[in-house]
Amino acid sequence: MSASADPLALEGLNAEVVACTKCPRLVEWREEVARTKRAAYVADEYWGRPVPSFGDPAARILIVGLAPGAHGANRTGRMFTGDRSGEWLYGALHRAGLATRAESTWRDDGLELVNAWLTAAVRCVPPANKPTPAERETCRPFLQREVAALENLRAIVALGGFAWDAILRVLRDVGYAVPSPKPKFGHGAETEIGSGPEASVGSGSLVLVGSYHPSQQNTFTGRLTREMFDAVWSRATEVAG
Repeated sequence: MSASADPLALEGLNAEVVACTKCPRLVEWREEVARTKRAAYVADEYWGRPVPSFGDPAARILIVGLAPGAHGANRTGRMFTGDRSGEWLYGALHRAGLATRAESTWRDDGLELVNAWLTAAVRCVPPANKPTPAERETCRPFLQREVAALENLRAIVALGGFAWDAILRVLRDVGYAVPSPKPKFGHGAETEIGSGPEASVGSGSLVLVGSYHPSQQNTFTGRLTREMFDAVWSRATEVAG
């Protein structure tokens, strides 16, 4: 196993992501949101493109979200940046020692991840925050290549059921021994994924941990509390060593 992924390979993959126009519905919507803007951000120049992944190429923890937020990542150009979900995520990552700052406001604000890589199942903002299965499958090769490139992975945190299902498919694709029947998602759900005989990445098993997504729907209603969220990152860092 190498000491880290090839940063140039990940940069090249991100460049392909940003240039992608394969999903007409998503292209139309991301650009419409960027044109019309939200009143609070009318002076901002929206990103309005697929959002690249972000983090430490030597990461032992992979974080998988659903898709960019309309006025968060689709505006700022970085995953989970510029909205309430991002406030929750980066605050928790900072408390866990996985981020250099507790706040993320823009793609070049100086925040860095430590031992973590942040991505999403779908890279463009979807209408109503609901990608179609076809759109998820179109993005799937990007996630496959990321998992294959991040050779030090020991833990994966899936933020929500959509991300949980997407990463399980990808792990099977690249040769990991995913349990059958499919492990059930839940907050704090945990399953060990073995390195199968045909694995193209890594040399050992990893642990997949589920978390409720830090959406306003979950955090405002108390379905997800800070204590519950912090427990997920405590477990992920424990697994990652």
